[in-house]
Amino acid sequence: MEITNEYNTTPDAQQPSVGLVLEGGGLRAMFTSGVLDVFMKHGIRFDAAVGVSAGVLFGSNYKSEQPGRALRYNIRYKDHRGYMSWWSLFRTGNYVNEQFSYDLLPHLYDPVDFQAYRENPMKFYAVCTDIEEGCPVYHEIDDADGVGLRWMQASASMPVFARPVEIDGHHYLDGGISDSIPLRFIQKEGYRKNVVVLTQPAYYKKKKAHVGLLMKMLLGDYPKVAEMMSRRHVMYNDQLDYIHSEMQKGDTFLICPDEKLDIGRLCQNEDKMRRVYEAGVEKATALLPQLKEFLGYLITAPR
Repeated sequence: MEITNEYNTTPDAQQPSVGLVLEGGGLRAMFTSGVLDVFMKHGIRFDAAVGVSAGVLFGSNYKSEQPGRALRYNIRYKDHRGYMSWWSLFRTGNYVNEQFSYDLLPHLYDPVDFQAYRENPMKFYAVCTDIEEGCPVYHEIDDADGVGLRWMQASASMPVFARPVEIDGHHYLDGGISDSIPLRFIQKEGYRKNVVVLTQPAYYKKKKAHVGLLMKMLLGDYPKVAEMMSRRHVMYNDQLDYIHSEMQKGDTFLICPDEKLDIGRLCQNEDKMRRVYEAGVEKATALLPQLKEFLGYLITAPR
C-alpha cells in the first residue's frame, strides 16, 4: 500500500492511462452509485479510480463488483439508530456509527466481497485530510478489510459530525476538505484519459462557507481544518474550472446530474435515495454511446 501527500510527477511510462474520479457529497453520492452500477452492467472498467468521502465508500462496491449494494443497505438500515443518527453522534462522537458501518455492515449485515475486491486489478485510492498538517493524503487501498476500512472511514469523516480517525499516529478527516475533486492527482499518477463523476450539476459554483464560532470551538484543536473549510469554495470552484478546461482538450469525460439533487448529505429518506440513484442510472445510460466513444477499445464486453 502507498501513502503520499504529494503528487507523483514521474509516472511509469508503461502505466495504464484510464482513470475514474468520484466526488463525495454524502447521500448525493447515491447518484454515483447509480452511475457505477451502469458501468458494471455494461462491462466498463478502469485502470484506476480515486474517491473522496462517500465516493470512496460507494466506489468500493465498484471494485468489489457488487451492484446495488449501496442502495440496498442504506434503505435497509435507514431507520436503524445504530447506523446513522443523532443518537450515535451524541453517544460516540460519530453520526455514522463506527462499529456498525465499518465492522458489522461489511462483515455481517451486507458483506463486502473482499476476495473480489482484492482480485480486481483496478487501483483504488482514497483522499483523506491530514488535520495536523492541513494537507490532502492519497492512499491506495488494495484490501477493503482491516486498515483499508480505516482509510475509507477517514476519507468519509465529516468535521464536527465525526471524530478524527487515527492511523499510524496521524489524524485524518474527510478528504473533501482538502481535495474535493482529485482529477489533477490521478492525472499526475499517469492516467491521461479520465472520467469524472460529480454529484452537483455542471453549472454549480460553491459559495463561501461561514465557519461560525461554534464550529471554530469544536475544531479548536485543529485550526488548519477551520482554515481550509473557510476557503474550500475557492479550491472547489478552481477544480470545476479545471475539469471544464480538460474537457475542452478531450482528455476528460464528465458525468453529473442535470439539476441539483434534492437530498441532504445525511438524508435517509427512501424515496429521495431511490430517486437520486435512478437519476444516476438514467444519466449514465444516456451517456453510454459518448462514453464508449471516449474510451474506445478499452470497453470490455458486458458480463
